Amino acid sequence: MIRRFVQYYKPYLGLFIFDLVCALFIAAVDLAYPLVSKYALNTLLPQSAFTAFYVWMGILVGAYLLKAVFQFIVAYWGHMLGVYMETDMRRDLFGHLQKLSFRFYDKNRTGSLMSRVISDLFEVVELAHHGPEDLFISFITLIGSLIVLFAIRWELALVITLLVPFLIGFTIMRRTHMGSSSRKVKEKIAVINSNIESSISGVRTAKAFTNEAYERQRFAAGSDAYRTARRGFYKQMGIFMCGTDLITNLINVAVIAAGGLLIIGKKLEYVDLLVFTMYVSSFLTPIRKLANFVEQYTTGMAGFVRFQELMDTPPDIVDAPDAVPLRCEGGHIQLQNVTFRYDEDVEVLQNVSLDIPAGQTVALVGPSGGGKTTLCHLIPRFYDILDGTITIDGQDIREVTLRSLREQVGIVQQDVMIFAGTVMENIRYGRLDATDEEVMEAAKKAEIHDTVMGMPDGYHTYVGERGIMLSGGQKQRISIARIFLKNPPILLLDEATSALDTVTEAHIQAALEKLSAGRTTLVVAHRLSTIRNADCIAYIDNEGIREMGSHKELLEKGGYYARLHEATLAVQ
Repeated sequence: MIRRFVQYYKPYLGLFIFDLVCALFIAAVDLAYPLVSKYALNTLLPQSAFTAFYVWMGILVGAYLLKAVFQFIVAYWGHMLGVYMETDMRRDLFGHLQKLSFRFYDKNRTGSLMSRVISDLFEVVELAHHGPEDLFISFITLIGSLIVLFAIRWELALVITLLVPFLIGFTIMRRTHMGSSSRKVKEKIAVINSNIESSISGVRTAKAFTNEAYERQRFAAGSDAYRTARRGFYKQMGIFMCGTDLITNLINVAVIAAGGLLIIGKKLEYVDLLVFTMYVSSFLTPIRKLANFVEQYTTGMAGFVRFQELMDTPPDIVDAPDAVPLRCEGGHIQLQNVTFRYDEDVEVLQNVSLDIPAGQTVALVGPSGGGKTTLCHLIPRFYDILDGTITIDGQDIREVTLRSLREQVGIVQQDVMIFAGTVMENIRYGRLDATDEEVMEAAKKAEIHDTVMGMPDGYHTYVGERGIMLSGGQKQRISIARIFLKNPPILLLDEATSALDTVTEAHIQAALEKLSAGRTTLVVAHRLSTIRNADCIAYIDNEGIREMGSHKELLEKGGYYARLHEATLAVQ
């Protein structure tokens, strides 16, 4: 874990070394002050060397001025070093999240992931900056102080060396408890973030059901759990801090007591004891700093551990080692004996076979839970099949690169994702390098250009979070415009009109028919009226594909599709 943490210092090694050099000078000034004081008090003043005395005082002033400059460098550039490392970690983590499949996001809440990307890494910044710097300064100061202490009076130095192991042992003992408490705090923060994300995104539903009190209660429960975890951490930190402070104070008392015995025995001068106590202070300061480092280390590494846990989550859908780009020569899709399940106990598709000729439209109908949407998700490899094969123009989709596969597939879903931004930005998401003119042309094909031009700022109109300022039909047409802009040879329409009113559906259906012309199209249909002109209709349920044929053929057959059609007419 430490080795992986250190890897993030490599790009900024020069800045890191500069920070340590500045820290070294700061430690040297602190070590030199008691020695200069002893020399001035014991030698210069008794000899009336006043000029030399004030020269040394001037040197000390200059040294402290330089120390102030170096302290600024350490405070500013040292923290920037931490920020650079945090940025790199966040970049790596976000990039890794982009590689993870739908299955990962099915099992992890957005708020929890946001906590790992943002909150956890903030603690890592402080550790990245202060950790090595505090360790380095403490090591130099401890060694330097100890040498001087033994040079001044070995008996007093021996008292310190006998007591310091108690401080070290206490520090090591408490570190484990603090680390455990810190991890619990971060887990509770993730829970709170998840609750906040869920509550804010669902605030309209909460208001509609007058469940504001329930949401407050749920948030309060998460806050109470967080408070309890924080209480545990601060309890451990309090024990640690007061324990280290008690031991360091006892060391001070022991030194004064031992020094008093030496003075009584005429073996030590008062000035030497004064200088010695100043060095004891210099000796104990880095120990306190190390104590603070332990706290910082436990919180920072707890964040880094959670960061690495996510980084170590392997993507379950990746390119094969010998994957080649997909050569799409029309978009002929074949599914042969495909089996898939989300969980070990729940099988969604079993030995399903389906042939979708290039340029034709095949519709899937049937009851909910039959695997229609799942089948759409398998073609672009959002999930991997357990058995069987899926090929496009004879190429197994597991043997081609994911990027080339998904570049050839366009998806229009019932639940359209509209990003917080402008209409222009949302349509351009279909092809990021498209010009404004190409975006507008795609909007015209999707029959939304006139609507957009009637908006307050035209294509630069802000659409709100998840497109809240747009109607359902407008969202759908923007998503269709994206696909026109992307211009893929394969089209997947997953109940794209099921949530719309009849008038809006007619407009959307016209745009979809225009979009699917000349493309291999797989349609998941809720309303049978939208798929009458499909080249082939497949009825699928949890037993697999029961029957296939045109609308007319299936009605004449009088099977599953015919009964579904009759039920639909009865409802209307």
